[in-house]
Amino acid sequence: MFVRLVRFGFGTGKHAAAQALAAELVPAIGEQKGCNHVSFFGNEDDGEYGLVVHWETKADADAAAAVIQPRLQAGLAGNVQAPPHIRLFEVIESRP
Repeated sequence: MFVRLVRFGFGTGKHAAAQALAAELVPAIGEQKGCNHVSFFGNEDDGEYGLVVHWETKADADAAAAVIQPRLQAGLAGNVQAPPHIRLFEVIESRP
């Protein structure tokens, strides 16, 4: 299993933009092959937001990235303060 962690800063006052992006991306990611779980998280006070997605395989995560990355970039354009921090990690241990 793998986890993709995406973090980005919208800054304060953009919570509605973050909610709109979440409403678009979460269902789209959840429909991708191998997606076990997706969460969009954030903090309205400091404008930091992100996604965490659990994938069955690295191949599933990579295939989904090709589909989702352009939508993510479009949603970040004009909102994000710096390029997003995106990492893929192998899950060492997990529990439901």
